[in-house]
Amino acid sequence: MKAHRLISVIGAGALSAVTLAAWSSPTRAPAATASSKTIVMALNPLQSPNWFFPVISASAYAVTNLQAIALSYLPLLDITKTDAINWKGSLISGVKVNAQDTQFTLTMNPKFHWSDGRPVSAQDVVFNWDVMKAASAPNAVWPYGGAGIGGVPADWKSVVAKNARTVVISTTQPVNPTWFIYNGIGQLEPVPAFVWNKYPSNMNRELQFIAKLANSPNAPQYRVVDGPFRFQSFQANNYWSWVPNPHFDGHKATIGKFMLKYETSSASEFVQLRSGTVNVGYIEPSQWGARGQLNGNTVDTTYLFGFSSMSLNENVKAPGGLGPYFAQQYVRAALQMGVNQPGIIKGIYHGLGVQSYGPLSSKPNSVFYNPLLSKPAYPYNPAAGKRLLEQHGWKDVNGVMTKGKVKLAFTVEYITGTQATNDMMQELQHSWAQEGIKVALDPQPLDTVLSVANQSNPSKWSMAGPMNWTYEPDYYPSGDGLFTTGGASNNNDYNNAEADKLILESTSPASAAVTKRALFAYEAYLRKSNPVIYLPWAAGSYTALGFLLVHANNVHGTLRTFNPISDLLYPNLWTVK
Repeated sequence: MKAHRLISVIGAGALSAVTLAAWSSPTRAPAATASSKTIVMALNPLQSPNWFFPVISASAYAVTNLQAIALSYLPLLDITKTDAINWKGSLISGVKVNAQDTQFTLTMNPKFHWSDGRPVSAQDVVFNWDVMKAASAPNAVWPYGGAGIGGVPADWKSVVAKNARTVVISTTQPVNPTWFIYNGIGQLEPVPAFVWNKYPSNMNRELQFIAKLANSPNAPQYRVVDGPFRFQSFQANNYWSWVPNPHFDGHKATIGKFMLKYETSSASEFVQLRSGTVNVGYIEPSQWGARGQLNGNTVDTTYLFGFSSMSLNENVKAPGGLGPYFAQQYVRAALQMGVNQPGIIKGIYHGLGVQSYGPLSSKPNSVFYNPLLSKPAYPYNPAAGKRLLEQHGWKDVNGVMTKGKVKLAFTVEYITGTQATNDMMQELQHSWAQEGIKVALDPQPLDTVLSVANQSNPSKWSMAGPMNWTYEPDYYPSGDGLFTTGGASNNNDYNNAEADKLILESTSPASAAVTKRALFAYEAYLRKSNPVIYLPWAAGSYTALGFLLVHANNVHGTLRTFNPISDLLYPNLWTVK
């Protein structure tokens, strides 16, 4: 969220040569003890928040940033664990839709205020939209990561503050209200316009101003907040800390400080869990057998709302002339036949995962899930995958499938930092080699992969991942922006008229039953079209797919408040006893 969260992308960075001793030094690692009322939560290895303004650039549209931002700025909608809207906890108390499904009237919730006492107003929402719209324009100073999702900006005709408590959003055409509220309005996350709106008549200058401060959370503009915490301090490549906002209008925190801790590897994080330096963290699959060493900690099994895949660059400028072939469905099918999902789940994830062959996984339970997605359209069978390539004119030349001057040989940029990811990538490399598909593995930190694996310079990459997409803030999993032609998060350059048509149908005005049928039809088509190479969906945690949630036994609330839909952090509801 989730652009490449996701945008929704969650992943772990590559291993570092920095020694553990450097990170266990008292001068570097903040203490986490029950007496201090401090909760220290481990970040994924080599990951750090790097964008603190609620409208996020495409290159920074990752869950870590979404989570960090929501500590201080409340999303407009409070989405529950069951993908419903909690109006009492939302910045608006309701949405009224006209009979034509073209006008949405939002009423501000009088409960919520900025930390200086002023109410969160309609003008704040309008300014939020103005920034989103400007950053969604062609050739914007920086591109908004949620563009293309929820009709942003094409379906939004106007956003007007009727008065201080009322916002009226008009659309260019009738839209499906559920989709528009969840995926469009749900992206809004206001900031105080009276603080941030420096250039109301020049949005390019405004975007430049925001970009300058986006990774400067100590700037004075971040002092006025409406969330449960305000930013306190940070040390780059060490920690980022927040303290409670005493003026928060929701459940106030009982802890004195919340910290996100930078990690060099999952191995060093494990040592910190064991010693108590970190009291909320994770274990990765290779550490499963050592979980008994974490005395005084509890390991939980949870699942996020999304799917995992490897992205393919279908652009004609992709290296080696492979883009037009990756755009051929049979090539993607052959690659999918080289993915042994049952074996990966059993051998790498210790059975803590589910097979997933489409744009949504079976866990957690969701009314939006088509059960067909648990069955592979192209079952694991490398020999059949090779035959499929041969049927389309490819020939094995010295172990590499070749067609004319094009070889199925390319580099995979992969997000690493865990042995589980390394093992899975080596398994894929081995299986694809049986098909005559030769891949070189290039492990890279998350930020590096996200900066490369997009269409800003398609000549730089061929395949990248694992791209673990979680549906926030696109809570209705329709795929708009992700698989639509030209979508901001369509990093593959996937272009499919039928997919566009089905996505449009799933987002068009209709009854609940018709909408569900349309959504299931879209999911079934994406299973068959295979725009990406689907991977298993492993149990995960707040931080990443495949990382199991761990908390110290004196820290309470991490599991109870875990929200698989929003994947936001709620440390104001956590306690240390």
